[in-house]
Amino acid sequence: MAKVTDVHALTGSTLAGALDDVARLRIAVFRAWPYLYDGDLEYERRYLQSYRDSDKAIVVGAFDGDRLIGASTGAPLTDHADDFAAAFEGWGLDLAEIFYCAESVLLPEYRGQGVGHRFFDLREAHARSLGFGKCAFCAVQRPQDHPMRPASYRPLDEFWRARGYEKLTGVVAQFSWKDLGDKDETLKPLQFWIRDL
Repeated sequence: MAKVTDVHALTGSTLAGALDDVARLRIAVFRAWPYLYDGDLEYERRYLQSYRDSDKAIVVGAFDGDRLIGASTGAPLTDHADDFAAAFEGWGLDLAEIFYCAESVLLPEYRGQGVGHRFFDLREAHARSLGFGKCAFCAVQRPQDHPMRPASYRPLDEFWRARGYEKLTGVVAQFSWKDLGDKDETLKPLQFWIRDL
């Protein structure tokens, strides 16, 4: 197993400087189930622009020496209001109180060293330091009988519940991307989870 040598928060100019590496990690890691993402660098740069634009964003980087081998992002949910407002409509939640923990990506050979917990620990600490009362994230939902679902796949629900997150039943965002083997982008449902800080 390859060794993670450091996990720490990146903000400001160090965050901006890491985003191309974050993009490459997203493309590599999200090819796997359940995302099946057929990504490209230009799409990624557009997607990650909101983290460059936000003075409250964070990237938690996992490193093997100087090499970024994992990353986890976060920003105020209001920075993503265009993407998520419809999912939360009618639920009585103040989006300004919620910090959005976006993706966590880690190369497979570095898993099993507690990095997933560090990703959440540092993003939640950042959210608390900014005065947020809640953290939320969303996860793609795929059919149980999807032909590309690996027999060995274990959802992360238990891990998320152990960290204090619960599903926000009915709060589902819709995102579009191109699956491996497809010609066009299609909408996918992403279920929100939330916890109080």
